[in-house]
Amino acid sequence: MLDLVISGERVVTPSGVAAVDVAIQGETIAAVATRGTFGPGSAHRHIDAGSRIVMPGGIDPHVHCLWFVPNPDGSAGLSDPPATVSRAALYGGTTTIIDFVRWTHGNTIAQAIDRRQQDWVGQCHCDYSLHVMVEGQLPPDIPEQLAQAIRNGYPTIKLFTTDITPSRRGRMVDFGDIWEVFQVTAREGGLCVVHGEDNDIVMHMYEKLGREGRTHFQYLSEVHNTLSEDLSFRRVIRLAESVPGRAPIYFMHVSAATGVQAIREARERGSPVYGETLHQYLMYTDADYQRPGGQMFHTYPSLKSETDRQALWAGAEDGTLQTVATDELCCTLATKLQGSRIDDTTGGNAGVEPRLAVMYTEMVGRRGWSLEKFVDLTSTHAAKLMGLYPRKGAIAPGSDADIAVLDPGLARTVRKEQLHETDYTPWEGHEVHAWPSMTVLRGKVVVEDGRFTGELSDGRFLPRRIDPAILAGGDV
Repeated sequence: MLDLVISGERVVTPSGVAAVDVAIQGETIAAVATRGTFGPGSAHRHIDAGSRIVMPGGIDPHVHCLWFVPNPDGSAGLSDPPATVSRAALYGGTTTIIDFVRWTHGNTIAQAIDRRQQDWVGQCHCDYSLHVMVEGQLPPDIPEQLAQAIRNGYPTIKLFTTDITPSRRGRMVDFGDIWEVFQVTAREGGLCVVHGEDNDIVMHMYEKLGREGRTHFQYLSEVHNTLSEDLSFRRVIRLAESVPGRAPIYFMHVSAATGVQAIREARERGSPVYGETLHQYLMYTDADYQRPGGQMFHTYPSLKSETDRQALWAGAEDGTLQTVATDELCCTLATKLQGSRIDDTTGGNAGVEPRLAVMYTEMVGRRGWSLEKFVDLTSTHAAKLMGLYPRKGAIAPGSDADIAVLDPGLARTVRKEQLHETDYTPWEGHEVHAWPSMTVLRGKVVVEDGRFTGELSDGRFLPRRIDPAILAGGDV
């Protein structure tokens, strides 16, 4: 007898949207068959989803748990832990998140991984994986250590082309070291995930606006500007294209029309260049910095103009951008609002829970995009690019039984009191057309009708290997 059957009229599978039964045995999907194939007596539990949307669990490829949060007084705190963020993720239909290992000088990559895993093992409700982040001037032995990490199931390497703010000096990796890392990833089957901004432009604008007395955070888009994204993206792409075999790149948090165009042109040349944007970039602009508590909409790089926002939507529609992430950094409203200057405003957002509902509303409800495209941008493409497919991101035989059920009958106005992350939400008052009524993680129902039944022991680490077709620049 099967453990669980979910039967629905609108199930999003790799073959399209269909009326099917999803048969689950243990932690995996045993079969996907025509609706009605498996009757109530065929499984220990049978769920009729009716016309609700049954989709693979969401995948957020960009979150920060227990992450460094600089304070205006020079001290440092940490964002909320995996336990908090993963619980909210499951409430919102997301079953897999990818965070970061931060390597620092004086340590090996292996030591950094071991320490970071201690923050996660037995402390995460959902499944997770980790990017490896390096920073500053890289010792000569780091590239080979990164090669070993790729072989061990950590194939994505995070690089910064800017220090981001003057207080974070030492974050940027210079282009000689980036060149060395690109050669490693091209050889070993890795993928560099890049924070791309031009450091000279960014730091020049900090100094210029400081001299002019324009230091309020409302001017952030002048510091982290579109020219910076343009210059950085194109320089990084040119460097990657010069490496034998062409080093594959995934640009994180694309925020500007210039970034979209740089990726589009590279992809037209056949280069393995991919792009991620964030739901706050798709929904907000730098005009929102003028609103009360405008810091809550900010992450780094800054919000941009309405023209840039529309370009991001166009990039998501035409396939230039493949994923919509959150850059999740869960903290209290007091922490989020503590900085008020261009050089001390807290980045990141609490957004992992409402991501699926907000994007379903904007993509399917308001723009008329297909359910398949919505699922691609919030789940399947991330699984493919990050080396998790078809274990994740698909409702198919052999895949993990990670399933989210979106219910249009639960349309609502988003309120912070209804969420499970922190004491604020940048989506306060936003109307959404559906909300998850059920989340299944590897065959276990962990959220049902607002009741949470998950445990901290449920989450598992996911070693990854990226498909050679992705590394070669193929379509996702």
